Amino acid sequence: MKKYAWIIVGVLSTLIGLYPIKYLIVHTKFGLFTGKSAELLSNTTWNIIFYTHIFIAGISLLIGWLQFSQRLRKKNIKLHRIIGKVYVISALISGITGLYLAFFATGGIISTLGFASLAVTWLYTTYFAYTTIKKGKIKLHENLMIYSYAACFGAVTLRLWLPILTQLFDEFIVAYRIVSWLAWVPNILVAYFLVNKKKSRML
Repeated sequence: MKKYAWIIVGVLSTLIGLYPIKYLIVHTKFGLFTGKSAELLSNTTWNIIFYTHIFIAGISLLIGWLQFSQRLRKKNIKLHRIIGKVYVISALISGITGLYLAFFATGGIISTLGFASLAVTWLYTTYFAYTTIKKGKIKLHENLMIYSYAACFGAVTLRLWLPILTQLFDEFIVAYRIVSWLAWVPNILVAYFLVNKKKSRML
């Protein structure tokens, strides 16, 4: 069951990690452009930060799930460390840009608070995951990385929940306000469950 869950996470992470490519192909309002004003969409600073965020976050999604492979860690620890460094850098960049973008989120203050909280959570857990491994605290590092990737995986769960909520409420803005929290809070709760399950096994 654990193996199949890991495969599902990998497949979804890969698909959504490649999703930003669509923004280079499709030039009409869709996805995260929905509800954005023409003035904002023509703002150079916003566009640079937006595209930086989605493409760098895509890298985080594409490689982050590989770090939980025990086989990879045992067979090639050097590759594990390289992927880890790339993930940390991309996550920190994505978190900072995501925090900026949160202040322009569709749906007002509710969405802003939701996505800003997600960005801060991702930045906090990733940064301390890095500092703990530098101090040799392997178990704490592993736990923090679970939380970090749970926050990162919010990009996947957002795209799973949003069409369902849009159909349910028949209004994008309402759905977007809800998904700004629903996309990541349950992920963190799952991470909490996994971390505590690991701790109980060690007792």
